[in-house]
Amino acid sequence: MKRFLVSQVVVVITLLGSVAIGDGVVASIAGASSPKGGTVKAFVTPGSNGRATIVLTGAIGDYGTTQSIDANGKVDSSGAYAKVDLKHGSFRIDQSAFNKAIATASPVAYNSTTCSGYIRASGPITLLDGTGSYLGISGTVTLTITDAFVSPRYVSGAHKGQCNTSNGVAPLAEFASISGAGSVGY
Repeated sequence: MKRFLVSQVVVVITLLGSVAIGDGVVASIAGASSPKGGTVKAFVTPGSNGRATIVLTGAIGDYGTTQSIDANGKVDSSGAYAKVDLKHGSFRIDQSAFNKAIATASPVAYNSTTCSGYIRASGPITLLDGTGSYLGISGTVTLTITDAFVSPRYVSGAHKGQCNTSNGVAPLAEFASISGAGSVGY
């Protein structure tokens, strides 16, 4: 009987000691019984130089900005990764498969009379390296981009008057939207 009481005291002291250590232990105990995660929907408005605004709904209800980066975290407007800074924390995404889908996409529709068209491409992104409320985040979200554009025309030379869809030539006007859904856990 005495042994039983001693072990109860040890358990109570251990639990009280854990509470005294800090919220991290309590949070990890609480987190073990109530996992976070589920379906998330992403809505992104691309900006310039690899920046964008983002709204997440569902398992994550938050908003903020994204910035394309390289594998080392350095800003790179065409990087294979992105840093997502939200109001309640941040995380990185591996967007290399999504970038590849965009790079290999052909226009869904293109009108050479009006030099206008749009592309649509889909690919996955992987969420990782969370901070704040997103500590331990993981998951995959499949994004779809729709990009509508009006191309300029050549103003001189052998192609004068034809649509100029050369790589590196900026469109006269463009609208892009990215959205998607997937599952996350953290």
